[in-house]
Amino acid sequence: MKITIDTVLEEQSKTRYWLAQQTGITYPSIMRIANNKSTSITFDNLQKICIALNCTPNDILQID
Repeated sequence: MKITIDTVLEEQSKTRYWLAQQTGITYPSIMRIANNKSTSITFDNLQKICIALNCTPNDILQID
């Protein structure tokens, strides 16, 4: 599974730093998630990201 947060951020002209501030998720964690270096993501963090980006998990998760 691949996370495509950067695509949604670009479409909305937002940055990873903005996302970290909006969600309360640390910037290093956002970097790991966005770079697909994280081995897991909690439902809580997934929900925070989706709320901040006004999207669904379908918009940011892609099956390889």
